[in-house]
Order: sequence, then C-alpha cells, then structure tokens
Amino acid sequence: MTDVEMAKIPAGRVLRGDLRGAERREIVVEAFEIGVYPVTEEQLAELLGIPSRHPRRPAVDVSWLRAIRLCNALSEWEGLDPVYSFDGEVVDGDAEADGFRLPTDDEWEYACRAGSVSAAYGPVRDVAWTAADGVGHPSEVGARLPNLHGLFDTLGNVWEWCMDAYDPDGAGDARSFRGGGWSDAPALVRATARRGGRPREGFDDVGVRVARGPVGRR
Repeated sequence: MTDVEMAKIPAGRVLRGDLRGAERREIVVEAFEIGVYPVTEEQLAELLGIPSRHPRRPAVDVSWLRAIRLCNALSEWEGLDPVYSFDGEVVDGDAEADGFRLPTDDEWEYACRAGSVSAAYGPVRDVAWTAADGVGHPSEVGARLPNLHGLFDTLGNVWEWCMDAYDPDGAGDARSFRGGGWSDAPALVRATARRGGRPREGFDDVGVRVARGPVGRR
C-alpha cells in the first residue's frame, strides 16, 4: 500500500479562537504525529481493494465512523495496535495502542497554524484551494504551499474530521471537521474554521487526515 507520510509535531501551545475571533483560549498540545497530506483516494482504494478514479485527490464522502475504521485498517496494515474499538456505533479508544487515530480539535489547529497567530499560515490563494479557484471537486494533494510543519492542504481543498464532539455541551452526536474546503469562500478558509456532521454522514468536501500519539484517544 502507498505509505501514509507523517510529520512529527513538537509539543507546544497556541491561542485557539473561534471562527469569528470573539473567543480565544490557550491550548497546550503534547508531541504527536500527523499526516503530511489528507488520505488520498488511492490509499483508501488500496485498503478497500477497489479501483481509484483520481488517485491523488483527497478521499471524500468518508463519514466519521468510516474514518475511525480507516484508522484501524491503517494500523493493522502497518502492524500496529488499533486504537479504536466498537460497541455498535459507540466508539472507545485504547490509550496504550500505538496505531493511527483522528487528531483532536486542539491538535489539528495547533498543527495547522504551525506557529502562525493569523487566520491562515500564508496567503490563502497560495496555500489553499477555495471557491475562488472555480473548481468543482477536490484537487490533487500537495499542489499548494505547505505550512512550516511541512503539512499540505490543511486549509482549503477538503475539510478534515477530528475526534472531538462538535458541541461537547450539547445533546447531539455531531463530530467536528476543520479547515474549510474547495467550495468555501476564501474568507472562511482559516485555522479557526469549524463545522460538524453526524457520525454516519459523508460530504463531498470532507476528508480525513490521520494522527498518531498518546493524546486525544477519546
């Protein structure tokens, strides 16, 4: 299978804000690893044993539950201990497992910002695919400039699922996804961009970027 290239993210802290910039709080993140690119159609197809139409585009229409199972499948492929277990659609995590998982909201934003305190780590037109480009689908990964951690496409192209509940204090089961996508206006594609979807839902502008490390297995 095509390797999932990972980047090592050092421990640190950053001010995290909401989309409107009205609320900011400091987040502290332990060292972890995260994918250099979103998972591609080719990688998903190889795991599932199916053909890929656009090998280098990010895989989309992947629900949160399928993203969780993808993490476990990647772990098994690499000979690692799967992080997640299931009781129906109730997902639990093993803090001792060394396999792949989804990043937390805090980890995702910290990795995306790469030390930047602004809404984006560079000019949006240079780092992200957005509605301004007039594309009608995700674009091949790695075609725009990376951030200082060497991560491509964290902004724009496709949103990316995180482990966290979209509304931790609410009654719903929606999970968060981050970063903005190819159909969003450039002003909305930023490190604070955050939406949510039900665990069974898939979207044509939402993909997944995997992580590894001891934080966020919940």
